[in-house]
Amino acid sequence: MRKITQTKSSIDWILVSLIALVATWSLSVLYSFSDANSTQFDKQIVVLSISMITMISLSFVDFRFLRQSWIVMSIYGVIVTALASLIVFGSVFKGAQSWFSVGTFAIQPAEFAKVALILILAKYFSKRHIEIASIKHIIVSGLYALVLFALVARQPDFGSAMILFCIWFGMVLLAGLNWKHLFMLIGSGAVALCLMWFFVFSPFQQQRIITFVNPEADLRGSGYNSAQATIAVGSGGILGKGVGFGSQSRLEFLPEHQTDFVIAAFAEEWGFVGMIALLLLYIAIIGRIIYSGMRGETNFEMLFAGGVAIYFMAHIIIHTGINIGLLPVTGITIPFMSYGGSHLLAESIAVGILFGMRKHRRTTHRQSSQIELYSHS
Repeated sequence: MRKITQTKSSIDWILVSLIALVATWSLSVLYSFSDANSTQFDKQIVVLSISMITMISLSFVDFRFLRQSWIVMSIYGVIVTALASLIVFGSVFKGAQSWFSVGTFAIQPAEFAKVALILILAKYFSKRHIEIASIKHIIVSGLYALVLFALVARQPDFGSAMILFCIWFGMVLLAGLNWKHLFMLIGSGAVALCLMWFFVFSPFQQQRIITFVNPEADLRGSGYNSAQATIAVGSGGILGKGVGFGSQSRLEFLPEHQTDFVIAAFAEEWGFVGMIALLLLYIAIIGRIIYSGMRGETNFEMLFAGGVAIYFMAHIIIHTGINIGLLPVTGITIPFMSYGGSHLLAESIAVGILFGMRKHRRTTHRQSSQIELYSHS
């Protein structure tokens, strides 16, 4: 038996506090390489404030309406339309047509596509958890992800496209993938990568992968970013150089130190100890998200929470791997830390929906034999 309870306050204040700590730490790093002519620090405070207000506000919404298929499909349709509209109306920034620009404001639909994919997969799998091992449902769910993946990869934004793939693959595993199909997926993925190499990847993306295999081949060109990030991380040592004393970022040797390489800039100033503390904070955030999912009222809420956890983990692992030279360089942020508005708002919306779902949750855990979520054939 399970008991459902409705609570007046659905906010997980522990999770809010953990997110606030990460955001505050990110502000300290951003402030350290701001100058009198820079507005990034001030803009980040505004965006973080808006994101946190959005997160808290969404906690008061009863999100049981998302269990209706037509609503989730409508959200998915809006995102697909927005991504397709970028082909005509999108602004080009650093070679990628990924933004809608209105005056001084810009919005990146790919960030919200990640939340939309989590929603539609959670809805799809929650209705088919008993027969999820059927290859048909793996293919159908893959088509939902493929449409978003193709539109985002076309921009090109390979980093966000990889996050979309990770969300789909992780949620398929979470929902109960038949293991005999795993090898089929791996083989299909290998074929898809070969095709993407010739027909999707732009020359600079191909060069990044080549550089990953041999990073010292072009240190002044495509290997420059990775080399500078590795230098920044290594120069931080055990305790770091201190806030405001990160030479790689302050002297502009480290590119995109406020977004794609913020972890490298952080490691230079806070050192190995600071990095461990930050990663522990992220582990705690993921843990709280999973905890909320375990107490979801239905499989839909459980799968949504699992998808959010996968979404954040993918960003954290890939961003960190890039910054320490373990993965090829591709533009990708890290949750609640990188500078920017779209990703912060999307992450806050995901957590806010999770809070709203906590309004109706189980107070007792199911017995392991009663869990429907993991049903293998």
